[in-house]
Amino acid sequence: TPRATEAFDLAYSDVKTAFQYYLKNENNGRPIVIAGHSQGALHAIRLLKEFFDGTPLQKQLVCAYIPGYRIKNEDFKSIPVGNKPDQTGCFVGWRSYLKGEMPKKLEAEKGNSVCVNPLTWNTSTEWASPELHQGIMLGFESIVPNTLSAGIEPNSKILRVDVPQPVIENLEHKKDLHIYDINLFWMNIRENVKVRVDAYLNSQ
Repeated sequence: TPRATEAFDLAYSDVKTAFQYYLKNENNGRPIVIAGHSQGALHAIRLLKEFFDGTPLQKQLVCAYIPGYRIKNEDFKSIPVGNKPDQTGCFVGWRSYLKGEMPKKLEAEKGNSVCVNPLTWNTSTEWASPELHQGIMLGFESIVPNTLSAGIEPNSKILRVDVPQPVIENLEHKKDLHIYDINLFWMNIRENVKVRVDAYLNSQ
């Protein structure tokens, strides 16, 4: 709706202004990690298109972590999807649903979506085992590894997550895991940022 578009434009203007200030006053040519979830991912996609995609600044991009929002195949012209854990200059994203769930709203997308599995950091539809799960954040003092497994659904490109029943019982939303996109894979994300930053610095 026009009012929603106006609200998103206003929010993005804040993001853009802050980023421009950062570039001018704080960045000093250093590598950049972009991160945003849900509406934050929407604004991050827009920021990437405006400032990074096909521009000299793209060379400073370590990775953009943009889960919780649909990423279309045509969103970026020059920024590739991340397909290995130490790839740089790329983007990754996913939308989490409980294994077996297939919301009807996804049918309209006709599979035009990009998804990276945060357990493997690639776009393979092969199921990833709990051994790859480094830790879910259940609370600020509770990091539990080897809790869940996940795989990309081939047609819709959503991330299906197999969560143990005791964990599900503690979740407010038990099918659409949108609000847990980051918490579910907390340690995988944290460790991967370090891997990519190290890879970027070693390549310079």
